[in-house]
Amino acid sequence: MITRHGQRQPNSPATEAARLKARPEWPRTPDKAPSPGLHPLALGTGRDGVLYVPAGYRADRPAPLAVMLHGAGGAGRGGLAPFHPLADAAGLLLLAPDARRQTWDVIARTGYGPDVTFIDQALARIFDRYAVDPARVAVGGFSDGASYALSLGITNGDLFTHVIAFSPGFMAPAGNEGSPRIFISHGQQDRVLPVDICSRRLVQQLRSSGYDVTYREFDGPHTVPPAIAREALDWFL
Repeated sequence: MITRHGQRQPNSPATEAARLKARPEWPRTPDKAPSPGLHPLALGTGRDGVLYVPAGYRADRPAPLAVMLHGAGGAGRGGLAPFHPLADAAGLLLLAPDARRQTWDVIARTGYGPDVTFIDQALARIFDRYAVDPARVAVGGFSDGASYALSLGITNGDLFTHVIAFSPGFMAPAGNEGSPRIFISHGQQDRVLPVDICSRRLVQQLRSSGYDVTYREFDGPHTVPPAIAREALDWFL
């Protein structure tokens, strides 16, 4: 069960390993940014990640940012999928890192570590180069990425204002900071992560702990329907 005061001491090694230190600042003058479109992060060899800069991005106007996390066996480009078609109209920056392995550290290693470090490095670079609205910073994902988004988002709720979890399986926060709003969706016909033992249980736990949770079930399998993605983005913005 999650408590709003956290399950571990704030200065415990387990909590510190899951904490992100990069923060957006506004007003500020960002460094010169690349042109709109899809760009590699160029932070890692082999597994890296991508950044999508929407058409119409302006350095003098802070943009919302969504950090999108891919499912098991995937990569950052796949993590973009739910919001990529909607990003230009929304003026949304999308950051989609690759997990250091085939899935995220707390799932693959039963502990936080290299993925938190890499995401923190990517965020620091984005915050240096782009105007990001501190009041609209989300972390989201699908499947394993959704489980990791819930876990990382709750632990770093003083950075992430919103958490978006499409078909999560579980959550393993290392602590509780801030009060992020949470959006969860799940297919009633999901055979990969059954809704009864996954999202329905998670939503009950989160609401019992005082989180503001918007929950949507749909008649479908383990996927993110376009209508659900659009609703989640509208909810975020």
